Amino acid sequence: MTDRVCIGAIAGAFGVRGEVRLKSFCAEAEDIAAYGPLTTEDGGRSFTITLTRPVTQGFAAWLDGVTTKEAADALRGTRLYALRDALPALPDDEFYHADLLGLTALDTGGVTLGKVAAVHNHGAGDLLELRGPGLKGSVLVPFTLAVVPTVDLASGRVIIDPPEGLFD
Repeated sequence: MTDRVCIGAIAGAFGVRGEVRLKSFCAEAEDIAAYGPLTTEDGGRSFTITLTRPVTQGFAAWLDGVTTKEAADALRGTRLYALRDALPALPDDEFYHADLLGLTALDTGGVTLGKVAAVHNHGAGDLLELRGPGLKGSVLVPFTLAVVPTVDLASGRVIIDPPEGLFD
């Protein structure tokens, strides 16, 4: 686990005066501006965000220190991180994606299936991407209570009861 969580990304310039197009990964998209200054992945830059209006797939926003279209375009693809302490506490059955990455996936018999390499959501619910030495590439596992009955962050593992044929 880390002290920072990725909560958004800059998708490039919006207009010609330095506004950016901002994608939010927050459950309530507009909350991205409420978590204090956001930093780049390496922590080298910090931005205070002022949302100006909703736009397709995100928001138009001002970032302090970004005043030109060129400066905004240069930030395209930059992921933005908030301090974990600034984020709301979650109920017992909810998790930040960052907390799931790297967990060891075991089946209900205790056999290691792989590690959680990524968490995806293409609109129909979260999927855990598992990778491991015994797998031919990646395996996507539905992140539902029926398929993943146990997430144990303290011991660094998830228990998976895979549907028949998923790992064949």
